Amino acid sequence: MELSREEVLHIAHLAKLGLNDDEVNKLSEELSHILESFVALQQVDTKGVPPTAQPNPLNNILKEDKIKPSLTQDEVLINAPNRENEFFRVKAVLE
Repeated sequence: MELSREEVLHIAHLAKLGLNDDEVNKLSEELSHILESFVALQQVDTKGVPPTAQPNPLNNILKEDKIKPSLTQDEVLINAPNRENEFFRVKAVLE
């Protein structure tokens, strides 16, 4: 499926991309190639294949929790540019 220059410019406009002439030509070729790949995929017989959300089994890989000593409050706040009592003092971000 060949994309026209106008179609590429329309897609670029929707994506809020500013493209020069060379980029439009290059993207026209690349997007056309991608669409041709989808045409080939549509021809694959998938009758009898159950739909899947994830083809590979998902497993959570978690590290074992190890208890380690943490920093004291003074050690944490020692390099704070501005502190108030035992807290970091920061500028308000919301009014």
